[in-house]
Amino acid sequence: MTQDEMKRAVAQAARDYVATHLPTGAILGVGTGSTANCFIDEIAALKSHLGGTVASSEATRQRLEGHGIRVLDLNDVEHIGIYVDGADEIDASLSMIKGGGGALTREKIVAAVADTFVCICDTSKRVATLGRFPLPVEVIPMARAHVARQLSQLGGTPKLREGYITDNGNLILDVHGLHINQPTALESRIDGIAGVVCNGLFAQRGADVLLLATPSTVEVVKRKK
Repeated sequence: MTQDEMKRAVAQAARDYVATHLPTGAILGVGTGSTANCFIDEIAALKSHLGGTVASSEATRQRLEGHGIRVLDLNDVEHIGIYVDGADEIDASLSMIKGGGGALTREKIVAAVADTFVCICDTSKRVATLGRFPLPVEVIPMARAHVARQLSQLGGTPKLREGYITDNGNLILDVHGLHINQPTALESRIDGIAGVVCNGLFAQRGADVLLLATPSTVEVVKRKK
């Protein structure tokens, strides 16, 4: 299978997972990105099964509504059964780097509410150590230079994502050159920098289930307890 075919295959596997594991009438969280878009197209057939969805970005909301799928504000939702989203990188512990599409803060909020986080991606995203993909950090605009200096002290090279504003009205610094052996600790340390809204390490709340598309099949990997 090509990479596009693997994205479609894993999106179909995620659709089947939702149909099997999400009770009728429950709320589904939906992520952002090219693989998540394939998943949205697949769940159009399940909209009568869903009580509604929560979108992690405006782009996702628009795509869901384009399929006639009900989208709810997270503040109006008490419970999300499953959250399905992709990753830019994922390691053996199912910790991830996310945010290549710029929706990291809303993605992390929706993931925090969900009972089960299902990551969908292909084998190109599986890594031994996180950091080859630049780590996105969402920052308050006035704090950009300060945060960049602090990130440099952590050993990375932060670069402003030119011409990009998040759905929250903030900037993103993409941090290159990190070799992340302790993702949970680094996630907390970066979040502690004044001016940081959120960073793209999903380690404190990693995936519970990984649906991993390979050239021949879709593997199911569960987080070790």
